[in-house]
Amino acid sequence: MQKSIKWFSCNHVAANFLMLAVLIAGFTAWFQLRKEVFPETSFDAVIVSVPYPNATPEEVISGVVIPIEEAIAEVEGIKQVTSTAVRNMGTLTIEVETSYNTRDVMGDVQTNVDAIDNFAENAEEPRFEELVVNRQILSLAITADTDEGSLRHYAEGIRDGLLNYVPPKPESKKKAFLADPGGFVQSLLKGQETIKKVELASVRPYEISIEVPEDTLRRYNLTLQQVAMAIRGASLDLPSGSVKTNSGEIVVRALGRKYRGEDFREVTVKKMPDGSDLSLGEIASVIDGFEDIELVSPFNGRPAAILHVFRVADQDTLAIAKLAREYVGSLKKPDGVEIDVWNDQSVILKGRLDLLKSNIGIGLILVLFVLALFLRPSLAFLVALGIPVSFAGGLWLMPGLGISINMISAFAFILVLGIVVDDAIVVGENVYTRIQQGEHPKEASWKGTHEVGIVVIFGILTTMAAFTPMLGLSGVSGKIWPNIPLVVIPVLGFSLLQSKFVLPAHLALLKPHSPTPSANPLTRLQRRISGGLERFVKVIYSPFLKSCLNFRYVVWTVFIALVILSVSLVKTGWLPFQFFPKVEGEILSAKLEMPLGAPFSNTQRVVNRLEAAALELGKTTRDNDGDSIVVNQLATAGMQPFQGGFSPNTPTGSHLGEVTLELAAAKNRDLSSEELKSMWQELAGEIPEVVSLAFRAETAAGGNAIDINFTGPDNDQLVAAATWATERLRKDYKGVVDVSNSDRRGREELIVRDLTPQGKALGFDLNIVMNQVRDAFYGNEVQRLQRGRDEVKVMVRYPESERDSLANFEKMKLRTPEGEEVALLDVVSPEYGRGPATVTRVDRFRTISLKADVDLARGYNANEIVEKYTEEVLEKIAEKFPGVRYSFKGEQSDQRDSIREMGIGFVGALLLMYVLMAIPLKSYLQPLIVMSVIPFGMVGAVAGHIFMGLNMSIMSMCGIVALAGVVVNDSLVLVDYVNRNRKSGTSILEAARNAGVRRFRPILLTSLTTFVGLMPMLMEDDMQAKFLIPMAVSLGFGILFATAITLILVPSLYVILEDIRNLGTDFLTGRNKPLENPQTKGSSRHVP
Repeated sequence: MQKSIKWFSCNHVAANFLMLAVLIAGFTAWFQLRKEVFPETSFDAVIVSVPYPNATPEEVISGVVIPIEEAIAEVEGIKQVTSTAVRNMGTLTIEVETSYNTRDVMGDVQTNVDAIDNFAENAEEPRFEELVVNRQILSLAITADTDEGSLRHYAEGIRDGLLNYVPPKPESKKKAFLADPGGFVQSLLKGQETIKKVELASVRPYEISIEVPEDTLRRYNLTLQQVAMAIRGASLDLPSGSVKTNSGEIVVRALGRKYRGEDFREVTVKKMPDGSDLSLGEIASVIDGFEDIELVSPFNGRPAAILHVFRVADQDTLAIAKLAREYVGSLKKPDGVEIDVWNDQSVILKGRLDLLKSNIGIGLILVLFVLALFLRPSLAFLVALGIPVSFAGGLWLMPGLGISINMISAFAFILVLGIVVDDAIVVGENVYTRIQQGEHPKEASWKGTHEVGIVVIFGILTTMAAFTPMLGLSGVSGKIWPNIPLVVIPVLGFSLLQSKFVLPAHLALLKPHSPTPSANPLTRLQRRISGGLERFVKVIYSPFLKSCLNFRYVVWTVFIALVILSVSLVKTGWLPFQFFPKVEGEILSAKLEMPLGAPFSNTQRVVNRLEAAALELGKTTRDNDGDSIVVNQLATAGMQPFQGGFSPNTPTGSHLGEVTLELAAAKNRDLSSEELKSMWQELAGEIPEVVSLAFRAETAAGGNAIDINFTGPDNDQLVAAATWATERLRKDYKGVVDVSNSDRRGREELIVRDLTPQGKALGFDLNIVMNQVRDAFYGNEVQRLQRGRDEVKVMVRYPESERDSLANFEKMKLRTPEGEEVALLDVVSPEYGRGPATVTRVDRFRTISLKADVDLARGYNANEIVEKYTEEVLEKIAEKFPGVRYSFKGEQSDQRDSIREMGIGFVGALLLMYVLMAIPLKSYLQPLIVMSVIPFGMVGAVAGHIFMGLNMSIMSMCGIVALAGVVVNDSLVLVDYVNRNRKSGTSILEAARNAGVRRFRPILLTSLTTFVGLMPMLMEDDMQAKFLIPMAVSLGFGILFATAITLILVPSLYVILEDIRNLGTDFLTGRNKPLENPQTKGSSRHVP
């Protein structure tokens, strides 16, 4: 190592080329990195969904869910299986163990499910997908006062245009570069981006409905089944082999598939006795329209179709959004048509990246300013040069580590901004001291670097080790928080490389120290400040440290008291703990659910009421520019698109509704989204007819504040327990809102259990009867057509007028196997019933979930409420309802898992740090002195949260964990210096005091640079950044307190350890003389 340092210090060209290579690599990596608001996460889960048209939840459970559960029971790597059955659909969410590859487990699941041979007859093919956060970038709302078909057709044209859009080439490369330097460089490195995924939403799917009246069927002695068979026989494409001729092989195939409604009208259904053909158009209404579902989704009060633009793989969010906006801007819209861009993630991303970049820029200037105050300006510049080099190195490695540019990784750069110069400060200050003492800069550069080399290396390694607990988290936390250490650790690694090889080469070029006063005003200012600092150390700090060493046990007691006080403030709830701070967003949503079977008009009425309340909210609130805070609103009845993440599995049904509001940018308003949510809720008022109504404000949070699963073998006991627990939570706990459980009664049903004796005598069985009923009222799916990008069902059924009343059901006629007519009610005796709306099973046990949120805007604390509710209600469940168990899910579960895993990781990090410090100190006990300062760093973190008026959170915990590595860095250097003094024969008291005096400036500098690097974030009032501030507070205020710890407590602990050694030596050697006063004589003995 010494030879390498010396070689680089004598060869500054090589050092500059090394620095330049890292800078270029980081520069090019920046333009190739994916940019997104939050890290893209998969959830280590597989979704298996099986459509089962017209089936009740109980039928879905027996016909789809249970066969799949049994089939995958032996698949390795499955952590938990949650099955949900609703009308028409069964969905299984399969959580995968962290140690297994999700795609491999999905392959095993698919193999086993494909082998199932006892699925319900009408169940469709299973669909398999890995659960990931969608990559939606923005949405386009196309609005027009026109019919549904014309609106959808126009929206499809825009969708196709987006997918085929290629931006025009610029007139010259120079103009393109000047217009958008970043985009120009990115296009050179990655090639021209194109939009690859656009989905159409908030419109009904196409369907061709062939409707045949019952009277017509009877007139021509037909059944719906026969009509369906005739259509299938006439509408098909069928390869039929080939004919081999002398000139070659000729393929034979049928090309008769129909694609439009008018094509089906010509299909021959039956040959009449007179030889004529009875066509489908003569007996049926062929409607080429939309599926028979109820859906209304106006945008800002006008009929709308929504297009969602997504990025694919590593496409750049900003580039794709720019393409979409360019294309929309180039369109010539017909009169009355409007296209609005909304929920644009690129605007949020750009705003947050700009915010963080400005924080980095300001922090860099502040760090440079602080360095210049205490070091020669040229030396300060050389030390600060390590920041861009280290950052470039980190950027270079990010693609290989799978890290994108996002809110979390960008914050990691802010976090490490002040830390990254710590090693350079220690090296630079040591070299500078040698130069001041008259040593030549070239010699001082490599000798000074080598002198502190081992301690600096292991100091950086301990700081890296402190960030490792964030790498061991599982679940969603394990997808987000590793972004911090995977940025910080490489950056620190490159800072070490820079301080060892590049910095010495630059320091060797410094001018020798001159006692002659400089004419440079900045240099004169620096020397005055440096002189003032030296006087402070000599006149104030040194005598104070001497007193502290003499009364070291008093000092130790005071610090212990501060630690106890800090812990008690958190433990007693005086300083509340909130697991994950709510992330400020630009979207509010209200999700509603009406009783199943309620008229669609009721759902529309409630949606309209929420929409009116949102309009009132927009009128009464203003952003900083005086405009309405509510920018856009999408009101949907019949679907919950935002809640479903705009995915194919979006919840649908006439009883469902949702209103989504887009707010003004967070930086441009004084009201938080949580406050606006509460205001909207108050304006909407109580709506008694809804089953559930949940308002959501934040993004990227941990889910519901309260999410509990109740499981038990006895369904009646389970329902009773969930009902009791739900009512207690709703009535007895203030601050709890949006309380609901998943036990809902379903639609009213007509249940057919068996046939009448007459039905059996006529040769019917239940399958024949119910298939005819199904064909009439739901429809017989003849085929599915691929028409362009859309899949179109072709259905044969009764006309709507014969399906819209119970009387139609009662007078329905069946066809016997011999073709005779018989009344339906002569064959079956249906009874009325009502099953569950949803059936949920967890690991093959029926489960009811209880969910609620806590009104944080009014100061209520979720942890306090959950703790009290657990003690007063949940712990009594087993006694009151035998066999029923409860478990936490969502935020509470994540909180418990994350704290447990971070605790385990922290213990492992402490052991690693101990080893890394024991090696350079060559002692088993001295690392304990260094590490004993770790709990004291928490005192500063707690004080910082109190001073800033913040709750503790998981972000605060991450900051405290990171703080551990930073505080031991300075302490390690200080203890090493004490050891050096001891080797020269200095007494222990003098050695401890000399070390504090000698290391005062570098310790103060490392602490100040860390704090001022974080200061822009600490002072940030933009609501977008508020959830990151607790981590910055823990580290920033903790490091300030750590300065006192390092300069006062560490020397005191070093001497206390020597006292203990002396006592042990006296005991082992059998000395019986009285113990000397530990504050005086005995404490100054030299121990070789």
